[in-house]
Amino acid sequence: MTDFISSSAIKTIKRLSLNGWTLMVMAIALIIATPIFFVFSSIFAKKGDIWQHLAATVLQDYIINSFLLMFLVGIGVCAIGVGTAWLVTMCRFWGSRCLEWALLLPLAAPAYLLAYAYTNMLDYFGPVQSALRNIFGWTTIQDYWFPDIRSLWGAAVMLLLVLYPYVYLLARVAFLEQSVCTIEASRSLGCNPWRSFFTIALPLARPSIVAGLALALMETLNDLGTVEYFGINTFTTGIYRTWLGMGERSAAAQLAAFLMLFILILIVLERRSRRAAQYYEASSSIKRLTPFELKSWRGILALVACMFPVTLGFIIPGGYLLQLTLKNLDSVFDGDFLDLAQHSFILASITAIVAMTLSLFMAYGQRLESNWLMKTAVRIAAMGYAIPGSVIAVGVLIPVAGLDNIIDRWMQATFNISTGLLLSGTVASLIFAYLVRFLAVAFGSVESSLNKISPNLDDASRSLGYGSTSTLWKIHTPLMAGGLLTSAMLVFVDVMKELPATLVIRPFNFDTLGIRVYQYASDERLAEAAAPALAIVLVGIIPVILLSWRITHSR
Repeated sequence: MTDFISSSAIKTIKRLSLNGWTLMVMAIALIIATPIFFVFSSIFAKKGDIWQHLAATVLQDYIINSFLLMFLVGIGVCAIGVGTAWLVTMCRFWGSRCLEWALLLPLAAPAYLLAYAYTNMLDYFGPVQSALRNIFGWTTIQDYWFPDIRSLWGAAVMLLLVLYPYVYLLARVAFLEQSVCTIEASRSLGCNPWRSFFTIALPLARPSIVAGLALALMETLNDLGTVEYFGINTFTTGIYRTWLGMGERSAAAQLAAFLMLFILILIVLERRSRRAAQYYEASSSIKRLTPFELKSWRGILALVACMFPVTLGFIIPGGYLLQLTLKNLDSVFDGDFLDLAQHSFILASITAIVAMTLSLFMAYGQRLESNWLMKTAVRIAAMGYAIPGSVIAVGVLIPVAGLDNIIDRWMQATFNISTGLLLSGTVASLIFAYLVRFLAVAFGSVESSLNKISPNLDDASRSLGYGSTSTLWKIHTPLMAGGLLTSAMLVFVDVMKELPATLVIRPFNFDTLGIRVYQYASDERLAEAAAPALAIVLVGIIPVILLSWRITHSR
């Protein structure tokens, strides 16, 4: 019996032996997760008087506004995302094929750009109210009522217009992958398109819809530009004001920790909601499904329903920004604009390359050693995307500042030289924050591409005398070129749009396009902000169209 236990223990130890790939993936996970661990540990720190002040003044507003915003955005993204995904996937009407990719275009524009554009358009001196006064002969604001966009509902509308593509994207993939026989069986039983949708397609697509909804709600809690511009107190604005406005790092870290707990609860609820449910398909989905033909008024209604979010979320604000840019063409494309574009390009390019490389190592390490230790390390490294940028900014600055202090004290004690701040407020710290936030985006694409490569190629490579590293570079990397490019492109666009972490960590005199848009818009100078805002949108369009093309041809 003792010999049996000893042999079992030896086998287990050998099975979990820490080879080079395992150690490397664990090191990456530990480094990437360090800011998150620092933020979480602040919950147990002693709470000072600032917490009593926050609890008595704004903490209740942070909680209520954050939940109301999540509720409104959640309803909106589900209604728009699921409805449009069903229409363009299972129905055919005039313009439906163009709308398959056009519905993803709002994903290229950050919510704060829409907030700035619509506020300027709907302001008292903006083109909309000015036109209404000219048409109806109104002279003052007392002659008519106009909704105030700078409100909670206005922020919710801005957010849902750019976040519904998360639900649309995953719901459409789910509808494409559903069994043709199941849909055809519902038709043979006399179900019309809407009845097939509610009784068959929607329940089968529930896991994907919930996953898209969770992503949209996480991005809602991550937003800073929109809610701060509209003057709405949420956890994200509270972290930013407590850190930079009050100079209370500990209180800001604790606010960030509680926001992170909300996110983790959201993730747990999303997983538990579909834990007991099983979703299987009885047949292959390769067979092409004959779509529902929508003609006459039904086709017109479907076209209007799908064009509505595209028009409000992309065409109108994009056209308005283009108009402002062309009107101020002489003053926008100056040396300052080129410097901002260069800063953004450098940050996005370096982050994309590093994230793609780390993701490749993580995915390949998991392929070689698929044990629980490796899977845990990969999950830890990839959980940063669920954490808002403001939380990650706090988590990065605290350990980096501590490391700077340790180095400075050691240099003073050893060489009597003060090094000051070596890492705090540098480009390296900012890129590290981006990696913590967006590594999961790159990893998902790389892992998906690697899983499509047959393990037989690994065996054949080893039989020819190649080691694991040589197999990765000479066999897998050329076959994964498309997935690697996609991962880098997605990270590149996300970094170009990122605002909260950049706003807190960026070095002095190192602004980006997003920062300059935020600064100009805060000063009510949207004409100057139009060109960098339009540049951010144009950069985001390319991967959106590529992503839509790949989904369309995936069936």
